[in-house]
Amino acid sequence: MDDKKESSLDSPNGQDVQIASTYIKPQARKPHDPDITFEEYHYYALKTREEEKTLEPPRASWREVLLRKKNPHNDRELSSEHVPSGEKFAHRDSRLEISDEEWTNASRAFRTASWGACFYLITTDILGPYGVGFAMGTLGWGPGEQYANCRVLEADQSINQTSGVALYTVFGFMAGYSGYLIWHVYLGIDSYEFPARNYGDLGFRTWGTTARYTTNILQALGLLLLLGQVTIQYGENISQVSKFKLCYAVCPVLFVCAGFFLTQIRTLKAYGWVANFAVWLNLLVIFISMGVIAHSPPNYSIATLGSAGSAVDKDTITKDAAGNYPPIIHYGGLPPNSLVGSINGLLSGVLAYAGAQLFVEFLAEMRRPRDFLKAMWGAQFFIYSVYLIYGLYVYHFQGQYSFQPSYQGVSVYGWQTAGNMLSLIAALIAAGLYGNIGIKVLYNNILVDIFHAPPLIAHRGKIIYASIVPIWWATAFVIAAAIPDYFGFVAVISASTLLNLTYTLPPFFALGFDIQRNAMRPENGEGFDPQTGQVVRNETTVQRWVRGFWSGGPLQVAINVWHIIYFFASLSMSGLGMYAAVEGKSEFTSFALSWGDRTD
Repeated sequence: MDDKKESSLDSPNGQDVQIASTYIKPQARKPHDPDITFEEYHYYALKTREEEKTLEPPRASWREVLLRKKNPHNDRELSSEHVPSGEKFAHRDSRLEISDEEWTNASRAFRTASWGACFYLITTDILGPYGVGFAMGTLGWGPGEQYANCRVLEADQSINQTSGVALYTVFGFMAGYSGYLIWHVYLGIDSYEFPARNYGDLGFRTWGTTARYTTNILQALGLLLLLGQVTIQYGENISQVSKFKLCYAVCPVLFVCAGFFLTQIRTLKAYGWVANFAVWLNLLVIFISMGVIAHSPPNYSIATLGSAGSAVDKDTITKDAAGNYPPIIHYGGLPPNSLVGSINGLLSGVLAYAGAQLFVEFLAEMRRPRDFLKAMWGAQFFIYSVYLIYGLYVYHFQGQYSFQPSYQGVSVYGWQTAGNMLSLIAALIAAGLYGNIGIKVLYNNILVDIFHAPPLIAHRGKIIYASIVPIWWATAFVIAAAIPDYFGFVAVISASTLLNLTYTLPPFFALGFDIQRNAMRPENGEGFDPQTGQVVRNETTVQRWVRGFWSGGPLQVAINVWHIIYFFASLSMSGLGMYAAVEGKSEFTSFALSWGDRTD
């Protein structure tokens, strides 16, 4: 753990140590103050959770959830006279004039989103099921399973005890479990006095400054690469619609220009209305492509550019001497001698569960964060069921020709264009969400901390935010224009950032939180005293952490051990994924270059 909270707290002989508070109020603290202890964060978090129990739950009726109709019962707004103006937050000296009530009211006023809005934001964050059919094509149905009216190849007997369905199910469940861990830690460290605004705050309050910096860099990089990935998707759509007659570098320009305006939406509550539209657009693309795929052959001409066969066995998509393409085939398990291709296919499936990194931002704007689990598990079930059914459907009809993204694997040009254009709008909305949160991470953790920029709620902060938007999108455009290999790019960002943000960090944060929480002994006078501002800790740092690890009962100890295993297993998968992504991308380089030549 970072020494920021420990060096001044323990005596050499392990006796009780009291930290004398200077009675600095929360509003007078500097952002991410290293002198604030875990005990103080946790005390105010428990106080806030108790107050939230008295709030009227947002009434998310089916009409509101499905149609985003405004519910007047959810419009509880604080009087403006009890909320300080944004300019008061701009400088630390000005914040000294803010009363305790004004400070907490400002935090309350920021929390307006309901669980229904979060449901749409989570499902919008997911870029659709368009890579699941491809993932199934690289992983197979299951061990030894046969299917009627198609050619089924048995997998290598040494590795066939797995299947795409099983792996996709495990990854989906574990993504939901990671979301639960984020919610669990957030409730224990967030408060009106010290609100947790982003993913890095969880690392900071459980492990220290180093964990915060690592998390913020990883998240900002992941969001920027995701934005570039969506821009690549748009470029491929336009290029395909133009029948590859338009230079690829020009294709993402209009998309980027539209993103300039959409990302000006700063609050996630307002973005929830736009997010609702994206969900229905994705469902429409699913239904259109399913109908067309069932009554038309695969798009053979682009199979080498991103189909499952191009990842696992190029011979299965290569024309014979007579100019005929091989018949559709399915694998009973992992395709033989294609471990790298199968891992890359699995990484494209990881993209479907990459929303956990944004959960803290969603929680930070909820009036009742306890209700988040309803939105999270509901969204995860929706994502899993709809996406998996669609992916299996695509793989059944297209086999090794299943393309990434699937709507571009439609051979009928008219319907292919319809899928391209509808998905562009949904992709634009998702990209706007990535831009919105990515810029907030950059602003709150670099501009505010290092350059002392005003908060986003201040007038100058809003102006700076608006000026950053074009720069952020321009960077994504440079990435997209330089790397037209959509499949390879997805594999790289999934292995390097998304997998760690979704599966590696949540158990790590939960372990640090549970150890520190269980290390406290209130019956022995330990903890934070709000009357004196003092924190009392017994024993040395190592002794308290060992005590915290083995406290809480047998179940809690087992959970701690499980989180260590989960953390290292995910970290190992990330390393293996990076190896497979780099190996796979090198194989696709020749295809990407040949495709770029066609567009010029």
